[in-house]
Amino acid sequence: MKKLGPIILGIVIGAIAMYFYFHNIKNVDGMSDTPTPKGMISPEEIKILTEAYNPRYYSINDSVFRGIEGGDNRSSWYSLEDLRNFLTLAEKEAGELGYTMDGIRIYPGARPALADRPGYSTFLFVPTGYLNKSEGNMINLKQEGGNGDIPGGSGLDHGGNGIPPSANYPQ
Repeated sequence: MKKLGPIILGIVIGAIAMYFYFHNIKNVDGMSDTPTPKGMISPEEIKILTEAYNPRYYSINDSVFRGIEGGDNRSSWYSLEDLRNFLTLAEKEAGELGYTMDGIRIYPGARPALADRPGYSTFLFVPTGYLNKSEGNMINLKQEGGNGDIPGGSGLDHGGNGIPPSANYPQ
């Protein structure tokens, strides 16, 4: 009975530790617990990068979309709901294909040409991952940039055009 005190104290300390471990506590400023993604950039950096793309855009636009009002797409818009649903479905499909999804690769693409104009540029989201293997491995050998595209995995397209299509950041 004399050792009951330390046992109770251990249970209380363990319960407190588990509370802090399983409940992300917001800081005093009320900021979110969501970790900042690697690669997060400021609006100023977005502007610099999109302006640096201008020579490439004009080269494509002036040769392929010559005389077409509005020009080619510079951006695609996807709803949060579509993106979340895509990520959920792609991760499920990856598992069914025997892969573990670890990211998304974004490919530029173009819609098929219509009779009166070339097809607009678009961006395609393709799941990436690695093949599940039965052998255990504690070391993650993933390289920067993720693993390869998941063979047979569905992608996401059909984002909205910029308004107008040739509009640069910010719209």
